[in-house]
Amino acid sequence: MQGAPGDYLWRPSLKRLERANLTAYLEWLRAERGLKFESYDALWRWSVTEPEEFWGSLWERFELLSYGPYESVLADRRMPGARWFAGARANYAEQALRRRGDETAIVFRSESRSPESISYADLSAHVASVAAMLRDLGVRRGDRVVAYVPNVPEAVVAFLAAASIGAIWSCCAPDLGAPSVLDRFRQIEPTILFAVDGYVYGGKTFDRRDVVEQLARGLPTLRSTIAVPTLDCEANTAAWVESVGRPESGDPEFEELEFDHPLWILFSSGTTGLPKAIVHGHGGILLEHLKVHSLHLDLHEDDRFFWFTSTNWMMWNFLVSGLLVGSTLVLFDGSPTHPDPGMLWRLAEETQTTFFGTSAPFIQASMAAGLRPGREFDLGAIRSVGSTASPLPEEGFRWIYSEVGEDILLGSASGGTDVCTPFVGPCPLQPVYAGELQCCLLGVSAHAYDEQGNDVVGEVGELVIDQPMPSMPLFFWNDADGSKYGESYFDVYPGVWRHGDWIEFNERGGSVIHGRSDSTIKRAGIRTGTTEFYRLIETLPEVTDSLVIDTSELGADRGELIVFVVLRPGVELSDALVRRIDHRLRTGLSPRHRPDRIIQIPDVPRTLNGKKVEVPVKRILRGAPRTDVVVAGALSNPESLEPFVQIAAETLTSGEPP
Repeated sequence: MQGAPGDYLWRPSLKRLERANLTAYLEWLRAERGLKFESYDALWRWSVTEPEEFWGSLWERFELLSYGPYESVLADRRMPGARWFAGARANYAEQALRRRGDETAIVFRSESRSPESISYADLSAHVASVAAMLRDLGVRRGDRVVAYVPNVPEAVVAFLAAASIGAIWSCCAPDLGAPSVLDRFRQIEPTILFAVDGYVYGGKTFDRRDVVEQLARGLPTLRSTIAVPTLDCEANTAAWVESVGRPESGDPEFEELEFDHPLWILFSSGTTGLPKAIVHGHGGILLEHLKVHSLHLDLHEDDRFFWFTSTNWMMWNFLVSGLLVGSTLVLFDGSPTHPDPGMLWRLAEETQTTFFGTSAPFIQASMAAGLRPGREFDLGAIRSVGSTASPLPEEGFRWIYSEVGEDILLGSASGGTDVCTPFVGPCPLQPVYAGELQCCLLGVSAHAYDEQGNDVVGEVGELVIDQPMPSMPLFFWNDADGSKYGESYFDVYPGVWRHGDWIEFNERGGSVIHGRSDSTIKRAGIRTGTTEFYRLIETLPEVTDSLVIDTSELGADRGELIVFVVLRPGVELSDALVRRIDHRLRTGLSPRHRPDRIIQIPDVPRTLNGKKVEVPVKRILRGAPRTDVVVAGALSNPESLEPFVQIAAETLTSGEPP
């Protein structure tokens, strides 16, 4: 589908509008509360100006399983410090296991195991067995239960078992080395470790038994390590088989937990130091994920919900919450490009996935590979595609509608590990416009602030949230006085959450993310997000990836603007290609944004979650030692930093400006 930037690409059909959970919610508000909203925008404004009424309505609408009434929805609106649903008691795992029949809870595919399918009844039984085992090991509410496991059903079972008894969950994927895992888990002093013996990725087997032994030695608070078999090593299977095979466990028993009882600990990327240990609560995540999965993703009980993710990424936690609305989870453990670039699209066909969640880089890689998934595979079941991790350019939007399916809700979303949810993203009642995120999510009072702290529309500003959300962190672990928490989000605008992204809202409520605000390009007084560069550079057929770095000091116009490009195999950075990149930036942005240098590199440094590493690279290019600016274990490809170290050394030796 072609069109100018901002053209709409899709509108929901009457059938979709009638079936949408959001339509049913609007009708419920009218019937039960006497509230009538003529548009999504009107509903959103009510949700952020009357948060007590909005979140209270969700509690009632979703019929949360709770142990008695709450005293108030929101004690006060301070940030940080807001307290939600005081007096309420609930349990995330109980809501996730609300279904107990033969309906499918999990469909699993991997490179190392045969296909599996688990019913809600069997999932509940497995959770009961593992929870009983944990209790036998002395695990109690508040204890930390950690896992070194990939995206396998056992991870879901272990998490729900821990949550059911009020233990606090945290997880790392087995592609992380021992130092990176210990940097995370040592902070929270776990008592139980679930661990695999290895994993298979891209057709290769990786034995991790030595790493697990290092973890066991390096975590002195551990009372037990529970083996989760992956490589079929008989010596490691006994404990898991025994734990999930005890019929006497019966149904799970759920602890009555305070609304703000810790559910899990997620970790920041930790590119410049120890990862921050971010604590979320049972009630906040439960209510937020019910909202977003039901009203925004429009998941129903007959949906098959897939998101390509590892257990390192908050999207794994987000995926598991599909159980809250009774959907079927589609789990995949393996490489998205093995044995070929069409692997995940083939998976969608085989599993009849209805919601296909992925990342913008994956969509762009599918485009670059020349895939035409809608013609190569039967993707008729897909109703929605989710995209996150980085901004999806307009060309990516158009490719979905031309090469995957015409009647698809493309839900590009942006949020963060900090809140484990999107701030801006999809709406099943709204049209999709090229390159735009559809709306602010309900209950999310998101705005763009200019340099003076004014709310702006139609121009780029800092993404801020000026009203509390239930899924904001309860606290950071080992941050008793809350100082690290405050410095992370509230150091610029007191009482207002500053997220660290550049965003631009338009008059219809859509938005575009322009990159991280700490990696802004400012030339001759013109401030531009790096995403604007990437949109122009990465649509060139020769370019597969890019990184843009301005070595100027913040707020000053000196230093170099350098464009680094990763090119297709066999392509070299010719003078002609340099001129094309230069021309594209000069005409697409401005003459002030012409690069001083264009350099070919083998790979772009990325965090474990796939985000480009910009600020640490900038500091390396300005002469800072690599070990001072980035932790190698925080990167998925630490070797990719070496070219920047060499460039910095050559630049400083030659006396050129950094």
